[in-house]
This record gives sequence, C-alpha cells and structure tokens, in this order.
Amino acid sequence: MAVRSTYRIQVRPGFDLDATAAIVDYLADLGVSHLYTAPLLTATPGSQHGYDVVDHRAVSPELGGEAARQRLLRALRDQHLGLVVDIVPNHAGVAVPAANPAWWDVLRRGRDSAYADWFDIDWDRGRLLLPVLADDPAALDDLKLVDGELRYHEHRFPVADGTGDGDAREVHDRQHYELVSWRRGDAELTYRRFFAIAGLAGLRVEDPAVFAATHELVLRWAAAGEVDGIRVDHPDGLRDPAGYLARLREAAPDAWLVVEKILEYGEELPDWPVDGTTGYDALAMVGGLFIDIDAEGDFTALDNRLTGQHTSWEDLTHTTKLAAATRLLSAELTRLAALAPEVPAEQARAALAELAAAFDVYRGYPPHGARHLAAARSEAGRRRPDLAAALDAVTRRLRDPADELGARFPQLTGAVMAKGVEDTAFYRWTRFVALNEVGDNPTRFGVPPAEFHRFAAAQQVRWPDSMTTVSTHDTKRGEDVRARLAVLSELPGRWAEQVTAWMAYAPLPDPALAHLLWQTAVGAWPIERERLHAYAEKAAREAGASTSWADPDPAFEQALHALVDLMYDDPSLHDELTELAAAITPAGWCNSLGQKLIQLTMPGVPDTYQGTELWDNSLVDPDNRRPVDFDVRREMLARIDGGWRPPLDTDGAAKLLVVSRTLRLRRAHPELFTSYRPVPAHGRVGRHVVAFDRGGAITVATRLPLGLARAGGWCDTALSLPVHEMKDLFTGRVYSGGETPLDNLLADYPVALLAPPTTSVEAAS
Repeated sequence: MAVRSTYRIQVRPGFDLDATAAIVDYLADLGVSHLYTAPLLTATPGSQHGYDVVDHRAVSPELGGEAARQRLLRALRDQHLGLVVDIVPNHAGVAVPAANPAWWDVLRRGRDSAYADWFDIDWDRGRLLLPVLADDPAALDDLKLVDGELRYHEHRFPVADGTGDGDAREVHDRQHYELVSWRRGDAELTYRRFFAIAGLAGLRVEDPAVFAATHELVLRWAAAGEVDGIRVDHPDGLRDPAGYLARLREAAPDAWLVVEKILEYGEELPDWPVDGTTGYDALAMVGGLFIDIDAEGDFTALDNRLTGQHTSWEDLTHTTKLAAATRLLSAELTRLAALAPEVPAEQARAALAELAAAFDVYRGYPPHGARHLAAARSEAGRRRPDLAAALDAVTRRLRDPADELGARFPQLTGAVMAKGVEDTAFYRWTRFVALNEVGDNPTRFGVPPAEFHRFAAAQQVRWPDSMTTVSTHDTKRGEDVRARLAVLSELPGRWAEQVTAWMAYAPLPDPALAHLLWQTAVGAWPIERERLHAYAEKAAREAGASTSWADPDPAFEQALHALVDLMYDDPSLHDELTELAAAITPAGWCNSLGQKLIQLTMPGVPDTYQGTELWDNSLVDPDNRRPVDFDVRREMLARIDGGWRPPLDTDGAAKLLVVSRTLRLRRAHPELFTSYRPVPAHGRVGRHVVAFDRGGAITVATRLPLGLARAGGWCDTALSLPVHEMKDLFTGRVYSGGETPLDNLLADYPVALLAPPTTSVEAAS
C-alpha cells in the first residue's frame, strides 16, 4: 500500500495496541493512509517509549503482545489503512539485565557467550563495567547473593557457572562484569552506549548474524505485507550506515524506508537506498517561513543585554561539544585514543575531542565526508595550534574508513553533536528559542519564501517520498508553541520591554535560562503549573550551566521553581503574562494553520504527530507524550463533517478542519501532488503570502500576520491562479481563476487549499 501520509502514535503501556486499534476508524476519517507507531518489540519493563528493546523476537507483552498486534492489523485492514513501524538498530536496552536474554548471557558467560559479538564491547580493557552502584566506597557492602544471583537493591545479575561459592563480594569478584559507581560510567565504561546512556548498549548490526537476529521479526512482517514502511532510528550511530541500509533495503525491497538523519543547514542526504529522512529538514524550512527576518538584530541586542554575554553560536557549541566529548563521552573517547598508539594518549584524546567539537555535521559520509573532516582539522588547528602534530597524525588515520579509528570516529561525532548541541547548547543559547529545534540552526533567523521554494522544488526532484513533519517525540517545543513564538518576531520592541521588566522584577541567577523560560511560558500559556515546573527543571539541568543531572544545585533549583510559582501566584506577573499570551495567540493560530497546511502539502509524505490536529502546547519529552483525548477529536471531526465551519478559536477545530481536508485530498487524489511550482502574488503585500501548485492542488498560506494587519490587510494583492474554476476545500467556495484577490480568497481563514471543483473529500466511513 502506497504511503500517502502517516499519523504517529506513541504506543506505550498506558496506550497499548488495543487502544490504538480503537482509534483506527478515527484515523481513517482524519484522512491518513498509514498508522506510524513507536517501536513494538519487547522493551525494558515499564518503558514509555520503546527505544530500549530487550528482546527482538517478540512484540512487547506490555503492549498486548502478538495477539494485540493481530487485532490492530485487522482493524487497519477493515479501514484500508497500512502500518509503518519504528525500528532501533543502534542499541538495545540493558538497564534491567534479566529482561534482556542476550545481555544476561553475556554477563554470565563473558566472551564465551553466543551473544558476545552482539554488543560493541571492548573486551581487551578487562571486565565489563556496569555503573549501577551508589557513589559510595562501601556500596558493594549492600550486594547480596540470592537464589544463585547477585542482587544490589532492585538490580539482579547472573553468576557464572562454578563461581557461586563464598560471600557476595567474593562471588562478584569472579564474574565477567564488575559493578561500579554510576559516576564512573561516562569515563570508564567498556561498551559503546547510545549517547551517554549506560542503559542502552550499542549493537553490532554490521555483523550479518546480528542483523539477521535483531531484524528477523520485523522483516517477516514486511515480507507478509503486514508492514508497509520502516522508520530507522539514529542511523548515525551505526558503524556502517550505508552498508546497513543496503542490507535492509535488500531484505525489504518494497518498504517505504525513512531514516532519522538530522541534516545541518545546506547538508545533503547521502545517496542511500532510502526514501528520505524523518522530516527535520522540512520542519526547519517550514517554521522559518513564519519568522520575521528583519527582527534578527533586535533579538540579538536584547539577548546580549539581558544575559550580559556576547558569545557566538560557534564558540558556544565548540565549548558544549568539547565538554560532551571529554566528559559525557569520555569512555568512548578513551577507546578511540587507544586506537592511535603512535600519538601520546593524552594528545590523542585532546586531538580527537577537538576534531569532534569542530565537526560541522553529525558525521561525514562519502563523497562529502573528506570535506567536513578537512574543515574540522582546520578549525581544530586554529583553536589548538599546540596539537598540530597530533591532529595531523589522527586526521591521516580518519581519512581511511577501512582504518578502525576511521570507522569508529564518526560514531563519536554524531553523539557529540547531539549531546553538545541539541541537549545542551539549545538550552543555553536563548536569543529566540523558536529556532532552537532539532534540525534547525538558531543562527538562521527565518526563511525567505524564495529559499523555501528552492528547497521544496529540490525535494520534489530528489526525495519526493521523504517524510515531512513539524512535531515529533523529539522536538523541543510543539509546533503551535513555536508558531506563537514566531509572532514575537513581529513585536521585538514590545517583547523586549516586557521581558526586561519581568526579569528585573523576578531575577534568576542564570539570566540566559530565565530568558528561555519566559519565552517558553509565553509560547505555551496557559500551561498547567506542574508541567512548567517539570520543563524548567529539565531545561536547567540540560543546559548544565547552573545545575545539572549529575550534580543538581538545590539552591539554584529552589530559586528556579520559585520563579515558576511566581508566574502563577503573583497577580501582576500572572496578569501580564496572560495578557501578552492572549495578544499574540490569534496571530499564532494563523501561523499554526499556515505551517501545518504547508507541511501537509509540500513535496514529501506528511506525518501528523499524535494530538496535533488540534492546538497543542506541548513542550519537550516527556511532556509531548501526554495522553491524547481522541473522543474530543472524534466528536469535533463529526461536527465538521456535518457542515460546521469552525472559527479561529480556542478549541482548535479550525486546525482539525485544515488537517482532515488536506489529508483526505492527498489520500484520494495523489495525482494532484506530482509536481511543484510557486504561485506568484502581485501587490504591495505579496511578501505575506506563500503559495504553490503541486500539480492541481494549490496551497495558500498567510505569513507575518501582524505585519499584514499593520499594512492595512491584503489591499490590492492577488494570486495568479489557473484560468479554470478552483474550489477551496476549507470553505467550499469556488473561484473562477486568473487574478484572484487575496482578501476574497482568505476572507474566512488565513489559509486555503484549492482543487478542481469536482474534488470530494468525504470521510472514509
């Protein structure tokens, strides 16, 4: 079944496969062609995301197991929908060893285990270190021997055959593993992790036997026609992504295959045998359309004044990436340095860390990898001329992908980029946080329509089936929060005055974090107090400037939570925050509808993240995994199908109208989406419209709505439409074509979707 559009469901123990099956009829009525699920294989007990698979042989029993999967398949077939599944080739969950049969066997048998080659373990460095103990020299005193196993509080570990005599400490010292303090994990672990998470051990899927064992079940589903698409999690972490994807394509030749590859600005997806990315490149382009480029200088000056800092993005990210390489990923760095014995160990570590910090993409791939490595060498040499000899020595090795050092180094650069930029710098660089998003670049302040059109036209040629998205489970803020924040770019003076007053009235010792928090509050307001508390604490610890996950600062965090409480309890602050949020919300709705319509109709396969067919003020994970009220959405969609044309108001029905009509059109009439051509606007406010023709379906969206209002509205501005009749699927109005005034076309909604007048977008049922 061709994948026309997807709807992402975070299948989890609280919303299992049977709960998912119960909403399939709603998804069909919404207009999607495929359900797109989080990973379905057995994960760590209680996992809320599924990316910590512990058993690749079975559907998670916490999701309902195989029987529930079959019930879901029947529900999908009844509604003529297909299935796209998420797979996790890079790592496996090992936080609960007893839950992972392969890892348990490795702990029990060591190098003699049949699964020893499954995991990326450096056996030459001695016993396998497991960082589970308290940070206390006497922690091992709490170790017990129970029923032939070692127990440390709730943790269970196997005992090798013939080693069980004696007390718990004596038995522990005979094992193939060693239990150590959790603080030693980042520096001393002897196995590759996913980023810096000790509970996720790297898999060696480059080994054909490991690939076969960990993919057999999902590939069996694909061969049986039970899966139409596969989303590949984090390919950058693999030793040989190109080889892996070639093997996967050969095993699933008919599957729609997309990869979670995060491209930096201007970076091209390698020529892999896939259909495209998971859409972060599209997210950056679409979101940027609604930001006023002219406000960049105002926001830069404001942030410099508020924070008292003038650090460049390049210097900040070099600092945060270097810290990620040398601290969070110190164990991986040590392993790499050991592969370059021709260079003194500390110099090898320093050179490799500098190169990783200077790498301008997640990792290099042929044919452009050499260019990125050369640029990194140049930048590292500029910053550390004292390391010139070491940099030259390791760079020579890194140019050869057949060299073990050259093969492993790219696995480090991707992790350094993710931890140093996404998970740290995005929380420290607070000039305009709507841009602090996965796949975006905070220094690129907005996207001109001409640049977007060039991107979309190129996608139509090269990657017409790549996924597009504006929200995922990994985005830092929900799409509607970013859309509302974009309005601030049209009000730089008012925002500067307001946030300056707030930060003076309620100061925080970390002004950069305060600036981030005030922007986030305005973008998500009204938001439940406990949600904003949870976000503020996570943001502060991710930033790592005034507190951190490893070493929380109680005094700072108390001040942080006091500031959040003040937003709710101080009448003047609460009223001012509510007033500003209310003032920018209507324009935010306009932006939301515009970016959603563009994402759903631009070249690619559009994904809708769960719940975002209504207004959604979600923040970073786990906030964006909150339960979705599908009953409300089902009832609202029925009202729309009954003829109700909702206004732009607080319940989000207008967004549901846009999403459902657009998805239904893409599903029923794919022939209207086979090309790409910008549609020109004529008139003095033409910069406020983005329009394009996809081969019969025409998208029209308003941008920078406050500037449009200040200019007096659409006035004389018109679109050049085809000279035949076209119908707006949101209002039902028919237009005769030619020069069509925008004040007529966009009289009811700030967006329009035009198609031939005979086009029908009835509900599936």
